[in-house]
Amino acid sequence: MPGVAAIDQIAALPYRTRGDGLAAPTEVLLVTSRGTGRWVIPKGNLGKREAAHMAAAREAMEEAGVAGAVCPSPLGFYHYRKTLRSGAAVRAQVQVYPLAVTDELPDWAESGERTRRWFSLGEAATLVDEPDLGDLIRSFRASEVRVLTRTAPLLARISGAKEKLGMFHWFQSLLPQQGNFFALFEAHGETLVAGSNALVRMLQGGEAMSQHVREISEREHDADAITREVLIAVRKTFLTPFDRGAITSLIGAMDDAIDQMHQTSSLAAIYSVTTFEPEMQDMAAIIVDAARLISEALPLLRAIHGNAARLHELTERLIRLEGRADEIHDAGLARAYRELGESAPMRFFVHREIYSHLERVVDKFEDVANEIDNLVIDHA
Repeated sequence: MPGVAAIDQIAALPYRTRGDGLAAPTEVLLVTSRGTGRWVIPKGNLGKREAAHMAAAREAMEEAGVAGAVCPSPLGFYHYRKTLRSGAAVRAQVQVYPLAVTDELPDWAESGERTRRWFSLGEAATLVDEPDLGDLIRSFRASEVRVLTRTAPLLARISGAKEKLGMFHWFQSLLPQQGNFFALFEAHGETLVAGSNALVRMLQGGEAMSQHVREISEREHDADAITREVLIAVRKTFLTPFDRGAITSLIGAMDDAIDQMHQTSSLAAIYSVTTFEPEMQDMAAIIVDAARLISEALPLLRAIHGNAARLHELTERLIRLEGRADEIHDAGLARAYRELGESAPMRFFVHREIYSHLERVVDKFEDVANEIDNLVIDHA
C-alpha cells in the first residue's frame, strides 16, 4: 500500500514592536481558525511557481489583513495533525516566515470568518495548541520571555568568576564598570532598527518615499553621533567592559551597516528610482530581520557569560541570513541583466548599484555578528 506523501505548508509570523527602544516589547498577531476558533498563525499551502515566503505573505493578507516585510529565510518549522477529507489525520510540517507588519487593513478577505488580535510573545506561545510552535514563538525574542540579564549578587559573581574565568577576568569583575558603553551600543542598535524599517518602507515606493529617505538620513546622522561618543569614551575611560579594540570594532561594524542603508536611499533619490524589484524588497526584509536579531543581542552583552548560548543562537541566524541574501542578490542581478543589460544599460547600472549597497548592509550585519561572537569567545 503506497504511503501518504508528507504535507508541507507555509505560515507567517506577523510581528510588531510597541515603541522605539530595544526594550520595547514585541507582539505577534494571531487569528482564529475557521473551524474550531482556536488561535493560530496565518498558514496555508504553497502555490505553483510561488516563492515560499511570498506565499506566507499572501496567507497573512488573506487570513489576517496585514502586509509588510516578509523575511525570505524561515524562522523555523512546527508540526501539527491535518485532518483530510477522508478523515485521516496526517502529520504536516509548516515553515514559518517572520513578517514585520507595516500595514493593517480594517477589512480583508476573511475578516468575516476570523478574529485577529495582538498578543505578547508569552501569551501567544501559551495560546497556540502546537508545542513546537509555542517554542518557536518564545525563541523569537527569548530575552523577553526569559529575563537573562539580571545581575547576580556580588558574592555569587565573584564565586562564578573564580570558577569559570581566568584571573584577569576575576579581577576585572571586582572593579567598578565605568563608561556607558552598553547604553551607547543599545542606542546605536535603535538607529539600526529604525533605519531598516524606513528602508523597507522606502523600497515599497509610493508618495511617502521621500519621507523615508529623509528618516534614513537622520538616523544615520544619529548613529554617527553615537559612534563618536563611543570612540571618545574609549579614550577617556580607565576600565572598559571589553577590550578597547573589540569595542571600536563592534561599533564600527554597526555604523557601517547604517551607512550602507543611507547610501542605498541616497542612490535611489539621486536617480529618482521609485519602483523596486521584488528581490530588492526581499533583501530589505532580511535587513529588517537582521536588525531585529541585533536588537536582542546587544542588551545581552551586559551579562555576556550567562547569555552566551542565546547570543550564539542569534549570531548563527544572522550568518544564515547573510547567505540567503547573497542568493537573492545574485538572482536579482542576473534577472536585471537579462531584462535591462542591452535595452536599458543605465537602468541596469542603477539597479546593480542598489543591489550592491543592499548586499553590503547585510555583510555589515554579519560583521556585527562576528564581533559579538568574538566577545562571547573572549569573555564567556
